Amino acid sequence: MAIDPVNLARWRLILGKSAEESLQRMGGAPGQPILSGDQNELDEALEAIYSSDELDKGEWASPTDGRPHGAVKGRALPRVAKWLDQIRTFFPKDVVVLLQKDAIERRGLKQLLFEPEIMANIEPSLELAATVLAMKSMVPEKAKSAARDLVRRVVEDVRKRLESQFTQAIRGALRRNRHSPFRSLPNLDWPRTIRRNIKNYNPELQSIIPERISFFSRQQRQNQWNIIIAMDQSGSMATSLIYGGIMGAILASIGSVETHVVAFNHEDVVDLTEHCSDPVDLLFGVQLGGAEDYWKATCYCERFMHTPAKTLYVLLADLHDTSPNTKRFVKKMEFLLESGVKAVGLLAISDQGVPSYNESLAETLAKMGMPCFGCTPERLPELLAGVLRGTDLKTIAAKVGESKKAQT
Repeated sequence: MAIDPVNLARWRLILGKSAEESLQRMGGAPGQPILSGDQNELDEALEAIYSSDELDKGEWASPTDGRPHGAVKGRALPRVAKWLDQIRTFFPKDVVVLLQKDAIERRGLKQLLFEPEIMANIEPSLELAATVLAMKSMVPEKAKSAARDLVRRVVEDVRKRLESQFTQAIRGALRRNRHSPFRSLPNLDWPRTIRRNIKNYNPELQSIIPERISFFSRQQRQNQWNIIIAMDQSGSMATSLIYGGIMGAILASIGSVETHVVAFNHEDVVDLTEHCSDPVDLLFGVQLGGAEDYWKATCYCERFMHTPAKTLYVLLADLHDTSPNTKRFVKKMEFLLESGVKAVGLLAISDQGVPSYNESLAETLAKMGMPCFGCTPERLPELLAGVLRGTDLKTIAAKVGESKKAQT
């Protein structure tokens, strides 16, 4: 029994060009093309990435003489600009991002990030921005502007998603510590007012008649907390660094929080705080790659810990310390924690929140009072607000862990 044309076309798109002859026979029409019109365009776009043919990864460069793209084993691949247009036509945005990622991993599209015309048309994603940052020293002058624009588009998208959450959570946490006679609706403490007047509930009106109304104090001008973000520059942290840079920029914009952002490897520690006003500048100041020395980075950050009891040290790292003596980092953290500094280790900040880290060192730090965990970006405002309110860090870590289990 022959397969109907619709299902035959679907199987042809799934199995690829190599299955053409076999499917023709199964469809009862040997020698007759299975695909037509837009189906051929769709097939061409998929073949460009998922063909089993081996591909010289330099072949993806766009031709300049108007001829078809360089042939591989008799097959002409579509030019990248055309390919990008094709996948946007046939797939939704999230699938386009996935196809671009596969093109980088399978077909060496990474080299095409050096072409400004191509980069301007790529669908921005966190993974692409991380790739651009990792390769920024290799980007030619003509493509640097396009590279920064791609990273900026990603940064603005993430910042738009997180900024209001951070601002509300952190400012709310700082204001909840004090009450004031200054009567203003924005400063009204609804939960406390309700608790104090619940006894005055009127069943007939089905309402509380308040006798005592509480207001939060106006925001203090001085910095109430000092938050230090130390970012491990190893290549495996590229995606996490984007979130770390954005987090630093958002915190720096909150007047009641003193913020410092540093990046480090085994040789250098660089203070990027002055770039917090522009997170793209901050991220381009990071030099990805190399080993890491957490002791050196922490010693550098210690200079900013002028009020230990009001200091939060955020170590954004995978904890694969490659320094000669890891024990000195552990001792340094033990000293800082005993002095009153609060510290957390963010093992991975990604949309999935899947951590990759040195479990042994993470366990050691956790036992000392420095919980280390991975969490999605949306949980970061809650984490920081909990710290500022004085919530026990282990309790916060447990809540993050429970939330991740619920999501899975």
